[in-house]
Amino acid sequence: MPFVLFVGVLPLANRVEPALGGVPFLFLWFVGATLLTPLAVWLTWRGDHR
Repeated sequence: MPFVLFVGVLPLANRVEPALGGVPFLFLWFVGATLLTPLAVWLTWRGDHR
């Protein structure tokens, strides 16, 4: 999942506009992907914990 979020979607998310609060979209995308990755790992661990 992190590879897809960071590298696979890069050609689609590589834009300056739209900017939210003056922050470029690509930066917001990387921050969101960084925050979602531990959540995805935790959900996978929890589902496979049995």
